[in-house]
Amino acid sequence: MKKKLLSLCYGALLCNLIPTVSYAASDTVKSDTAIIHRTESGVETIKDIASVLPLPTLQRLQWQPINTYATQTISLDSSSQQLNDGNIRGAIATFALPTNQGSLEVTLNSLVKDKQVYSPNVLIFDEQLRPAAFYPSHYFRYQQPGIMSVDRLEGTLKLTPALGQQRIYLLVYTTLADLKTSTQMTDPAKAYAQGVGNVVPNIPDPIARHTETGTLALQVKSERNAGNILIGQIFSTPAPKPLTVGSTQTLSAPVITPATVTLQPATTTIKPVLNDTEQYFNDAIKKAISNGDIDKALKFLDEAERLGSPTARETFIKMIKKQKID
Repeated sequence: MKKKLLSLCYGALLCNLIPTVSYAASDTVKSDTAIIHRTESGVETIKDIASVLPLPTLQRLQWQPINTYATQTISLDSSSQQLNDGNIRGAIATFALPTNQGSLEVTLNSLVKDKQVYSPNVLIFDEQLRPAAFYPSHYFRYQQPGIMSVDRLEGTLKLTPALGQQRIYLLVYTTLADLKTSTQMTDPAKAYAQGVGNVVPNIPDPIARHTETGTLALQVKSERNAGNILIGQIFSTPAPKPLTVGSTQTLSAPVITPATVTLQPATTTIKPVLNDTEQYFNDAIKKAISNGDIDKALKFLDEAERLGSPTARETFIKMIKKQKID
């Protein structure tokens, strides 16, 4: 069955009959990833946040460049940038993430100190400062201290920047609602007893109060993983569509509005794709076909040729021939 499918794909390519790939977007996402719909608990949506963060406000913020693999420690205090708009309250952290290293795995920790902790929410923007993904405070869960770590709230974000961008942006903030709640920690004696298999003592656990200030630890790693949340645009559409996280379609928001996108005629000359970008797509095509995922390989091929790659189709055909031989 697999060889038959490969043969069909190969024949279609030779006849130049491959249709334009359509990218379906899911209308809903799990509540423990990027929230874009209001829930019964009243969790804010990306639309709600965007309504109090107009583009001029975002452009005035100072975005700190972040290098991959280096852990950044950020102290949020009275001298930090502040936002007091809508439900957002207190010190914030702003980061500019690289987009030329493939998919990104971002681990954010908010450290507990003196029974106080900053309860983070994270909003992701594409290069044009359009909101693309939202991680509410309940996504960042309490973690017990380890040998090399302290009590903390921790969450991992997996993001895939769309090609053609220079950077994407990450805004960390807390809210009035977060400040009214607290985090229940684990007593060190309980944690030790659990670790060594002893009887866990019946003692109360300490409570960490949520505050407007705190300490964050941020680590960004690059990875070749096409299954992450896509940040930014790949395809232009004639009219704005509802904001959907995890889609390869145009992302838009009702308040933070980008400049009008003009669709170019089909005869427009496409500039040659950059070497790094071309290699990225060729590697992605090879990997997808090796894993038997022909649909994904076709998507990579379609996008690579849209960007002007002269070798993507050849790479695809060679890999199909190789799979047929194998």
